[in-house]
Amino acid sequence: MSESGEQTFDLVLYGHDTVECAYYLCADPGRGIDFEYLGLERERLRQTKCRDPKVVKLGDTEFLLQRYGSSSGFPFVLDNADMTIQCGEFNSPSFCVTYRSQALWRDTAPVLHQRFLEWADRLGFRHYEPEGLSRVDFTFDYHLPVVDFDEESFVSFSSMDSKHRRDRKLRGVAFGQGDVRLRIYNKVAEIAEKSAKVWFFDLWGRKDDVWRIEWQVRKAVLRRFGIRTLADLAERQGDLLRYLAGEHDTLRVRGEDANRSRWPLHPLWVDLQKQVEKFQSLGEQHEVDPQAAIEERLARIGVSVYGYLKRVAALTGEQRAEESVSLWSAFERLRNLVLRVHHPVSWKLDVQSRRDELRVGGG
Repeated sequence: MSESGEQTFDLVLYGHDTVECAYYLCADPGRGIDFEYLGLERERLRQTKCRDPKVVKLGDTEFLLQRYGSSSGFPFVLDNADMTIQCGEFNSPSFCVTYRSQALWRDTAPVLHQRFLEWADRLGFRHYEPEGLSRVDFTFDYHLPVVDFDEESFVSFSSMDSKHRRDRKLRGVAFGQGDVRLRIYNKVAEIAEKSAKVWFFDLWGRKDDVWRIEWQVRKAVLRRFGIRTLADLAERQGDLLRYLAGEHDTLRVRGEDANRSRWPLHPLWVDLQKQVEKFQSLGEQHEVDPQAAIEERLARIGVSVYGYLKRVAALTGEQRAEESVSLWSAFERLRNLVLRVHHPVSWKLDVQSRRDELRVGGG
């Protein structure tokens, strides 16, 4: 709250966090992707029961080939730092591409879309009909020090809602589960507990009290607003967002009226509706620190190893009837335990496999 008692908040970032798009492409004779090769490599992964994906190079681009197909019926799933591609020789559409969060904030959807088309063109693929968007996530990130609402403060067309609490504090609420889903949640907590997308801190310019307002919109509603292609999205997403923030879902200040739709709009939602009017482009490019996620993962590993060292110290002290076991004694004991299972050949292969995942998959 401000000194005057008014709710304070500040928009720190807005844009697209997920974009899914289907592509209808066919290959020139003798060109395209060698699907037989992909099938053999995928079967080899299955036979060896290898959990790690395999790095494959298609044209001039590396991907991680997963050992499974997709739930939507595509036999092959390929990942890299920019996108996840579901594809198959006889599928229509031939490619279903999900552009990844970090890539979207770094390069924007049009840049990634063009990059995919140029890659497909170099392989010998051609359009036989325009692309079709199947999902777009619109996000508005607010610095929100005080949360004075819950699920009962919302008026929504969605009949289903849910809430998430931890330590008796609200972490998020959600409405809907089909063509439109609204989520309002503590993004800082989500990063700490799940996604590890610490590079958002640099984009926000802060590390605390950021809540995300996010609409996941799928094909049926996109089509209702005439949004099929990326060009349509650029032209018509403002109309869609005005509907979402003005009619489909609103946040209200609790009042005495039994009809919640007559409660006044929450100041946060008033600001959101103003921001929607500015959401006319397909995003801005941002500088993303590629080392931030690595540092965060190393820090988490350090915390985990420190916890295991405490267990090693406790077990060693109990085993040897020692009053106290030092950190360095626990390190030495853990070192000896690790050396028992260490195998130089598998170590080299497994480390290289994980480096490939970091290099190609971005995570």
